Amino acid sequence: MKDDFLYIEISNNIARLIRDKVLHAGDRLPSVRMLCQEHGISMNTAKRVFLELASQSLIESKPQSGYYVSQLPYQRLPIPAISNPSPVSSNSEPDELIRRVYSTRGKKGLTFFSIGVPSKELLPLAKLNKEILHAIRQLPASGTEYEQLQGNEELRRMIAARAISWGGHLRESDLITTAGGMNALSFCMMALGKRGDTIAMESPCYPGSLQLARSLGLKVLELPTHPITGVEIDALKKVVHKINLCLLVPNFNTPLGSCMPEENKKEIVALLAKHHIPLIEDDIYGDLYFGAQRPKCCKTFDQEGNVLLCSSFSKTLAPGYRVGWVAPGKYQEQVLKLKHAHAISSSTITQEAIANFLKNGRYDNHLRKMRLTLQQNYTHYINAITEYFPEDTKISRPQGGLALWVEFNKKVNTAELFEEAMKHKISIAPGRMFTLQDQFKNCMRLSLGLLLSEEVERKLKLLGRLVKSQTIQF
Repeated sequence: MKDDFLYIEISNNIARLIRDKVLHAGDRLPSVRMLCQEHGISMNTAKRVFLELASQSLIESKPQSGYYVSQLPYQRLPIPAISNPSPVSSNSEPDELIRRVYSTRGKKGLTFFSIGVPSKELLPLAKLNKEILHAIRQLPASGTEYEQLQGNEELRRMIAARAISWGGHLRESDLITTAGGMNALSFCMMALGKRGDTIAMESPCYPGSLQLARSLGLKVLELPTHPITGVEIDALKKVVHKINLCLLVPNFNTPLGSCMPEENKKEIVALLAKHHIPLIEDDIYGDLYFGAQRPKCCKTFDQEGNVLLCSSFSKTLAPGYRVGWVAPGKYQEQVLKLKHAHAISSSTITQEAIANFLKNGRYDNHLRKMRLTLQQNYTHYINAITEYFPEDTKISRPQGGLALWVEFNKKVNTAELFEEAMKHKISIAPGRMFTLQDQFKNCMRLSLGLLLSEEVERKLKLLGRLVKSQTIQF
């Protein structure tokens, strides 16, 4: 177990040095023996480090010479430009497109590049089943009774304990459990906003958040967003007097996968607190980092209780369990009141099962394996896009999460690409889904949450051919 952890930690550290260009293409890496001496590990563990880096196409072996940093495929592909949404709020919802894409969910025989959740093959199903049975046996009345309003006490305690990983200081009393992450966001928006208020969000943004805001009668102001560093602070400063609340996904947002630097998070928290504007922080992807260390949250820098931190276990462990939570800061009473009115209680059995899964240390073991798989998928997708897609394709650089954002030239319409791909049993998420404005029609999001296989490789190759066929038509 210790060697497994060291092998992942060391390989992640070297991978980060390569991706951050501290180590350059052609640089020689330490030998297996030197790696053993530097880190106090066995020869087998050191070899596993190099095998892992090679599987990600980050290094290559030269006979009789050693290991060298390879030329990264994504370095040949540019990143998308900073988004440039209209500074005026819009409500042009792509309802029909969203309906068509999500109506494919559950259909057999499809390759789901469109759905941003991990596939069942990446989840610890057998262990979760045992926890469900254990919960039924241990809970009063086999889990049929209502849970207390704030939620399972042990689960809240475990979530609070995990806050140390992002520099947070939470107590179980600071938390409220919800029926998934969207339910947490819904309570926060209802508690803080009223019809006609304006909420600022990233652009592009998760379709569910956009639809939720519109359903509550909120006006959505989309903010320019950098594909690597997230929302542009200067753009937020210009409109801060126009908004009533703000929703951001600082860590590995979908669809860009951007991660906001710590200094940006700190500045945004201070800016919004100064103007008395609540910040709803969605950290649903924060545990899915590719590097050696989990990124901090905006909540880390919150001194006034102005940040409402939301998350869930839907993207990391069990989508169908619908277990989420919120740390609402100084708005706790408003959120509790809404939960009482709209839900009364959260699901008893699934909360207990996840609480035990966390308590037994199984969640961290699962996350280490899942992060490694997602990072390998990311590298594989990049290789495939470089080989099969048009040369002028642009891609994001996610440092974690489940999403890869792909931008084509203006000749490509990804809504039409979706229809054509469906004929070949491929489901994608067209870029127009992620905005309320007339933009991103030549973009798409690909989910990294699939189990790699020859079939996935074949579908990526076919998808590239379909994209090329659109460009030839013009």
